[in-house]
Amino acid sequence: MNQEIFNQDFFINNRKKLRGLFMGTAPIVFAANLVLQQNSDNTYPFRQDSSFWYFTGINLPGLVLVVDRDDEYLIIPKRSAFSEVADGVVDYQALTQTSGIDNIYDETLGWKKLTNRLKKVGHSAILPNLSVSSEELDFYPNPARELLINKIKLINPEIKLLDISEHVIQMRVIKQEPEISAITKAVKMTTNTIKIINKNLNKYNFEYEIEAVVLSEFRKRNSLPAYQPIIAGGVNACTLHYNQNKSPIKQKDLILIDIGASVDNYAADITRTLFLGDDLSKRQRQVLNSVVETQEFAASLLRPGVELKNYESEVEIFMGEQLRSLGLIASVTTENVRKYYPHSTSHFLGLDPHDCGNYSQPLESNMILTIEPGIYIPEEGIGVRIEDDFIVNTQGVYKISHGLPPILN
Repeated sequence: MNQEIFNQDFFINNRKKLRGLFMGTAPIVFAANLVLQQNSDNTYPFRQDSSFWYFTGINLPGLVLVVDRDDEYLIIPKRSAFSEVADGVVDYQALTQTSGIDNIYDETLGWKKLTNRLKKVGHSAILPNLSVSSEELDFYPNPARELLINKIKLINPEIKLLDISEHVIQMRVIKQEPEISAITKAVKMTTNTIKIINKNLNKYNFEYEIEAVVLSEFRKRNSLPAYQPIIAGGVNACTLHYNQNKSPIKQKDLILIDIGASVDNYAADITRTLFLGDDLSKRQRQVLNSVVETQEFAASLLRPGVELKNYESEVEIFMGEQLRSLGLIASVTTENVRKYYPHSTSHFLGLDPHDCGNYSQPLESNMILTIEPGIYIPEEGIGVRIEDDFIVNTQGVYKISHGLPPILN
């Protein structure tokens, strides 16, 4: 963790504010993510549950955080002798130094303390299992929250679980100065990497060569990608989350690059559509200009008090006019527009690239979100998206990624 950006006061104050918002006497119990098996005895790279990190700053798996009125403590999971040799012994003092939590217990003592409390109360506050539809998104949530909930219910079958996510979202969506600094640093790292790629674009023959540059530039700066890079040439750019990154790069193709560095778990999320060749075709330039104009229009709408639902509707109409001028649709209807523009314009940005937030809530200062219009024409082999990161302020929005032009020569 970058101590120049975050210190234990950040996490102490977050827990204090959560207690103030909750106002209840029930114990609040949070689970850290678990390490997941990839195959055999290999695991996927560990990424902490964002809300657990927000309240502790700790990146270790399997812990439990308990905030119980004025009492707060961590429970450390039991680890095998092999794990301690392979992964190292847990440094309790370092955990306290990071989180500001003095009381740290091993699994036996910690769960004995929590069990005694849970048997005496009628309620406990938790974060529910991540609301991901495996049918829609084709992936599954980390099991840590569900396992914690099941364990609490096993201890006290009559206990009522209170969903505290509304309070957590309310806190996380408004960014504090350290968070803004981390995102700004991640954005700068990302935009500089895109500039390097664009400068050397004629040297790459395959999408994976560009991905290698992304990984190298991030790692040289002690960062990792906040999400799997998208390097999509030609028609591949019409697949929104294309990440195979292995096709040849062809002359005169547009190349969509959607990448984001991560600083202390805070994400950047930037997209540019680059061109390999001497000059854009008339059609490619028309599509690029339409996306740029839509992004500029969208940015002009955002300010405190705006509701994203209404904003998205206005952008859809504007984009519809762009699509009509391009000869892609005859009339501006949602169905027609979404054929070539199938995603939302904006999402919140923070600890997660698609960060938590209430999309029905009017915007407030220090919310950070993306603006990322796109036009995708598979029949023409053209996919264009331009994405930048913005912070809401009293005047409207400020483009954090202002140093990177929307169209690079």
